[in-house]
Amino acid sequence: MRVAIYARVSTTRQAQAQTIEQQLARLRTFTVEQGWTANTQHIYRDDGYSGAVLSRPGLDRLRDRASFGELDIILITAPDRLARKYVHQVLLIEEFAKHGCRASVPRPPDDERPPRSVAPPDSWCGR
Repeated sequence: MRVAIYARVSTTRQAQAQTIEQQLARLRTFTVEQGWTANTQHIYRDDGYSGAVLSRPGLDRLRDRASFGELDIILITAPDRLARKYVHQVLLIEEFAKHGCRASVPRPPDDERPPRSVAPPDSWCGR
């Protein structure tokens, strides 16, 4: 499994509530638990960048890697880490899916359900 990890915080207040390091640690732990490996070059972060814009250094590199078909799954702690606006989340998820990559939100350790995939709209509602 070719795994990428993406983390973002935009404000000091967010950074105090959940730091990028906390997000990365949670996602790295999940990766190990699954028996996967996330190589250092596939860990993307945007510290201090707003989710309201799609032009961010870490996200730009992630999108490039996905477009080259180098990734199978992108782990995020929540869909709003990709983008604040729902329409931008959908745009990114569809873009990743077009390149054979899916975004997934691992559940907390005490939640026994499988990871939640963030699916493109054409797969919603059983379509």
